[in-house]
Parts: sequence; structure tokens; C-alpha cells
Amino acid sequence: MHLVVCVDRDDDLGRKAHVTGPVVGREAVLDAATRLGVADPEDSDANAMLAAVGLHDELRSAGDEVEVAVLTGDERVGIFSDREIARQFDAVLKRLDVSSLYMVSDGAEDENVFPILSSRKPIASVKRIYIRQTATLQGTYYSVVRALKDRKLRFKTILPAAAFLLFLGFVESLSVFYGVDIWSYGAVFLLLFIGAYLVIWTFDIDEWMLEKVESFGSDLRSGSIAVFMGIVAVAFFVLGWVNGDASLANPSLSSPGAHIYSFLTSALYWWVGAAAVWEGGSAVHQAMSGKGFPSSFWVVVVSITAFGVESYALLSLAQATTGGTYALGALLPNILGIALGIAMGTFAGVLRQYLQVRSRSASESATPS
Repeated sequence: MHLVVCVDRDDDLGRKAHVTGPVVGREAVLDAATRLGVADPEDSDANAMLAAVGLHDELRSAGDEVEVAVLTGDERVGIFSDREIARQFDAVLKRLDVSSLYMVSDGAEDENVFPILSSRKPIASVKRIYIRQTATLQGTYYSVVRALKDRKLRFKTILPAAAFLLFLGFVESLSVFYGVDIWSYGAVFLLLFIGAYLVIWTFDIDEWMLEKVESFGSDLRSGSIAVFMGIVAVAFFVLGWVNGDASLANPSLSSPGAHIYSFLTSALYWWVGAAAVWEGGSAVHQAMSGKGFPSSFWVVVVSITAFGVESYALLSLAQATTGGTYALGALLPNILGIALGIAMGTFAGVLRQYLQVRSRSASESATPS
């Protein structure tokens, strides 16, 4: 059986027409499209659903066995929406004996979930629906907003601007540190705030934080050890920041570079420890929940250690060279530290590949022929 699939990644169907996915069957999809069209005549998802019904009828008239379905995600587009779409698709596959998929889409945003669906069933064809409309200023605005929801586009456009603003804020903060008028403090705050916001938006960190807050509540109620180790990790991070800030009180620090070096080296140990404790809590939680101790934990630990060793060595090398030290004997420990960090990072990559191959071989041997 072929399945014509229409994806509503941001769940306009649920939010506007109060229809819960998945919607399966020609009459059900047609009714859902009508409800969404009445609730919001300008929503392109309604047109995509009608196009899916039309493709369903076309395939059926050609003699194919076919069904049509609509999968809805979540208004928090990203992790939450894709996870919900995968759950609904698995539920549909349990009801129907599907051999291939015919995808109907109204834009690139919904097509981001196609790899999730193709990992379960092959996609035979993709049909994109374009809505003909007058090119007004409002239409241009919505086109730009829709385009910026594409994560790859944000990486190419928003992230460089965010990095530039953060750099300007950092440079301005150095002038503030050495005593400048109050307006510079406002400039520092504004630049750092905008830069940090754009970075958070680009990498969908806000969605990750929401997911962690939700899982924290459920883990706290279940008495998970991950909660308590997470609190320790946060405490380590705060202690690292406090240690770094306290190191700036050293009167021998006279240059911006010396202040940066002192802050980072004082905080680095605590931050590396915080990352290790956080990952350790997640690994222990997974083991205690019956899923087994994750082998990827060792890859993460080696990677975190490599990051700490290499970062400290690079900071020490920078301090030595800016202080006028270029003798090989004095720089050799730092060079060896950098080499050790690179070697540990390479080992982590090799270990990850080995664990993946071993896991794949174990799953293949467990599958009956």
C-alpha cells in the first residue's frame, strides 16, 4: 500500500482547527482541511492537505492501493515537533501495511522531517505546493519569517551577525573595565544581549532548555540521581565563574590579556568538572532506568578531558608568548599539552567509530535471517 503523507510541522491543524493528529483516511483529511481553511483561510497547510487528497484520488484512479494521512507536530518547532511527528508516523505504520510514501509539502520547513520518515519507509515522490498570491509587503514579511525558520539559513546569516555583536560587546567591555562613561555600560549590555539572543535562537538552545526543564520536573518526582548530579554540575559551573572573577583582583594583572588568561584558567577546572559530572549523571540515570550504561559516555569523558587539556595548554602558550617568552624549553610543556589534547580528541573519534561498528554488528547478529 502507498501512503500519501502531508506534514504540519508547527501543528497549525491542532492550534487553529483543534484537530489532533494523526489524521488518517480521505474523508478525515478532507474534513480536517476544511476546518483549518475555515479557521484560517490564509494557511497554506490547508492547501497542502487538499493537494494530498487530490494525489490520493489520482493514485487510486490509476489502480494503486493507497491511503492518505496528515501528521502534526508541535508549535515549538524543532525537537518537540519532530519527536511528535515520529511518534504519530509509527502509530500510522502499526495500523497500515505501507510499502512507500508520497510526500506533499507546502515548504522547506515541513520537508526537514522527511529524513525521519524515510528512515522508516522509502519515499517514492515529493510534491511541493506553491500558493499563488499578490506580492504585498505583508506577504514578503511572512516569506522572510518563514525562511528564517530554516536552521541552515540561520547558521549562514544570523550566526555571523551574532558572533560579530558578541565580539563588539567583548571589546567594549574591556574599555568599560578600564573606566569609561556610563553610556559604554549600556552599549556593552545591549551588544552582549543581542549577540547572546541570536546565538540562542540559531542553535535552538531555548528549545533544549525547555526540554531540560520539563525532564527535570519528571526526574525530580521520580527521585532520579541525574537531578542531584545536575545540581552539583551547576554548582561547579558557578564556582568556576566565582573563582575566575576572584582571580581578577590580583594587582599584578595589568593588561586585558592577563585578565582574560587569569579568569579562564581559574574557571576552566571547575567547568570541565561540571561537564563531566553532568554527563555522568545522565549516564547513571540511563543505567538505573534499565537501558544499560551508555558506551558513548566514555567518548564524552575523553572529549571533555581533551578539551580541558588543550584549552589550558593553549592559554598557557598564549600567556608565555605575549610575555615575550619564545625559548623552546619554556614552551615545550605547552606544546606537549596541545599535542596531548589533539591525540585525546583523535582517540575519542576513533573510539566513537569503534563503538558504532560494534553496536551495528551486534544488532545485525541479533536480527534473525
